[in-house]
Amino acid sequence: MINEEQNLNELLKIRRDKLKHLQEIGKDPFKIEKVYVTHYSQQIIEDFEQLEGQNATIAGRIMTKRGHGKASFINIQDKDGQIQVYVREDKIGAEDYELFVTYDIGDIIEIKGEIFKTNKDEISVRANEVRLLTKSIQILPDKWHGLKDHDLRYRQRYVDLIVNPEVKKTFVTRSKAIKAIKEFLDNRGYLEVETPILGTLAGGANARPFITHHNTLDIDMYLRIANELFLKRLIVGGFDKVYEMGRMFRNEGMSIKHNPEFTSIELYEAYADYNDMMDITENIVAYAAEKALGTTKINYQGQEIDLTPPWNRMTMVEACRKYANVDFDEVKTDEEAIAIAKKLGLEVNPAMKKGHIISLVFEEFGEKHLIQPTFITQHPVEISPLAKRNPEDPAFTNRFEAFINTWEIANAFSELNDPIDQRGRFMDQLEQREAGDDEAHVLDEDFLNAIEVGLPPTGGLGIGIDRLMMLITNSPSIRDVLLFPTMKPLDHHKE
Repeated sequence: MINEEQNLNELLKIRRDKLKHLQEIGKDPFKIEKVYVTHYSQQIIEDFEQLEGQNATIAGRIMTKRGHGKASFINIQDKDGQIQVYVREDKIGAEDYELFVTYDIGDIIEIKGEIFKTNKDEISVRANEVRLLTKSIQILPDKWHGLKDHDLRYRQRYVDLIVNPEVKKTFVTRSKAIKAIKEFLDNRGYLEVETPILGTLAGGANARPFITHHNTLDIDMYLRIANELFLKRLIVGGFDKVYEMGRMFRNEGMSIKHNPEFTSIELYEAYADYNDMMDITENIVAYAAEKALGTTKINYQGQEIDLTPPWNRMTMVEACRKYANVDFDEVKTDEEAIAIAKKLGLEVNPAMKKGHIISLVFEEFGEKHLIQPTFITQHPVEISPLAKRNPEDPAFTNRFEAFINTWEIANAFSELNDPIDQRGRFMDQLEQREAGDDEAHVLDEDFLNAIEVGLPPTGGLGIGIDRLMMLITNSPSIRDVLLFPTMKPLDHHKE
């Protein structure tokens, strides 16, 4: 191990010595500012018949290097991929070639030359000029594998992107899908808006917030856990269709599906209901997949999933009946529901009501069966403090969650716009907070004032963008679709 470290240190020293020499002879690459790139690798390869024989200026990172005396082949990597470059001493001159052979894998160079095809039919650029743009004084890894390397890949994403082309493809696909989601809503007349990330209350969801302190005001503030309550204020103010995609922050556990900082989109439409939101959900997901992948049928970790609308629909009570063999239509009291939960081996407390138990049974026995896209509708009012009650059965709300691959990827409802009912539900949530539930919803008096001014009948929807991107890009972990996921800091001082 010591010998390996010594060898590495020696190689790093050699690279620094090369840089020092370049600077001493007046060829410091770090003084170069502008490069006029005319072509990129994939463009040259795809349009070779039209470009053959033409001159091109390309730039990129040296990824491979093969020397043959007074001629060398290298592969350089740009934003689109890799292309071969043929460098001859008699073409670029003896002095420049002498410098060129000292360049290392990882260095960034500019090539001016002619587009041609080698005797082995490989599309290439024959260099007339070579210029070093950036000297890499670190060493790129040959390959990445194993659990420890996965951790390092997330920490050093810049290296991961260089040596693993499929990683870059994941984030290109993510970008296409996000662009498609916004395009879908823009085409439907939605207005993209921005709401506060930092606030004096953390509302809009049941979650634990991150707390910070504003020195000038001398008050604690919170990173948002959701943007729902601000967006509803905009509906009150007269915007009929609004959406915001952005970062949310929840001070909770981490897993393959959870990162403390994540991206979601919430949208609200006046005079719409949760059925309209179901239509938007299934169509926006299908549209994003079609735009990013060219199909609505995806393969996620070996599982074929069809995103094509219409999706399956089932009430939460129906799901409990189907998957847990419990018919909550026959359960009349909270005590009966608690007894059923105990019989099923679920952990409960005496403060729970029937609605809490229905949700608990569904989570334990139902979610794991929802592979194909499915809407679970009619959530109990106890777990839906912001949703409108179902007029036929006020114990339930006109709400749904969308599941794909057993994951909840969307949550929506006909928004509660009765200020008296809303205040009552906030008070119930306040009681839960006082009883020790620090994830219960906070009391937001200004929001109550807003809906007292008058919130029209409104449909609202939230979609977890990162989970959706995992599905679209076939990524096993949420960290694979976040460029810079949250990581525990390394202790560099630990022996």
